[in-house]
Amino acid sequence: MLSPRYKPWHLLPFAWKYARLRLARRPVLVTFEVTMRCNAACGFCDYHKTPADEKARELASFVDAARVFDPMMITFSGGEPTLRRDLEEIIAEVSRAVPYCYLTMLTHGGMLSLERAQAVWDAGLDQISMSLDYLDARHDDARGIPGLAAKILAVVPAMRERGMAVRFNTVIKDDNLDDIVPIVRHAHAVGAGVNLSVYTDFKNGSAAHLIRADQHPRVRALVDELLAFKRAHRGVITNSDWYLAQLPRYLSNAMREPCRSGETTIHIDPAGLVRRCPDFPADKPWRDYDGYAPIACNACYYACRGEAQAPLTLSRFKDLLA
Repeated sequence: MLSPRYKPWHLLPFAWKYARLRLARRPVLVTFEVTMRCNAACGFCDYHKTPADEKARELASFVDAARVFDPMMITFSGGEPTLRRDLEEIIAEVSRAVPYCYLTMLTHGGMLSLERAQAVWDAGLDQISMSLDYLDARHDDARGIPGLAAKILAVVPAMRERGMAVRFNTVIKDDNLDDIVPIVRHAHAVGAGVNLSVYTDFKNGSAAHLIRADQHPRVRALVDELLAFKRAHRGVITNSDWYLAQLPRYLSNAMREPCRSGETTIHIDPAGLVRRCPDFPADKPWRDYDGYAPIACNACYYACRGEAQAPLTLSRFKDLLA
């Protein structure tokens, strides 16, 4: 847990809630997609094509869903969540309604001034996650926002000075394999965390950054570097050791286990419809959720697949305690 709001003893009520949810086969993590609008222009994503009039369909509140699911973790995402002018009210309402629930927000960071970061933090967030795939202007190009990398690298230390918990969400691509460890080391230097995933063309079919077969040896070496870093500095990389170790298997198409997304994690879109995965279509109102069966899908290796499969090992408890 990166958030300074919690102490080691809080692991007990969180562990009890986790066990209760798993036994009941209820989602541990619920993601509230508060808007599908976005002002970035990422090549792997089409959220920026969402019509402006979709704003009229966005729920004013997600608190009813939060109370019913009562998960261990809630993420506010989009699209770009900071486009919601009422985001602070949405977060505060959910924070008051659900005890022992870790609240995070995923943003590209382009609109996150220090003042806005403080406002959403004060509303009840436990962690603010920002996308960061490069430490230089390549990140600006990838997101279509000039000056984005410099802004993120400037605001994060200021956020940390104010006691906010920050995590970088970094996508491993064909052209940033040599940038991953520097990003991790930078996160460590500024007191932030990093969560890693692998590029996929599942969102809109863009194969521009898929990792090639000839890069697989470099990925295996990268995994070894990341695991060595984790052993030396627990609490920076938030992926489980197991998840990282499976990356070469996934990339070589050797993974045959069914995807269990929708079992421990679900997404609720801006109109209140539930989906098993961020890249699957929404299919029913959240009140009609009755679980999702595992499926044969190898289209991605997001955490909602990989971490759902990860066993509870001693290294995972070391991560939490760190």
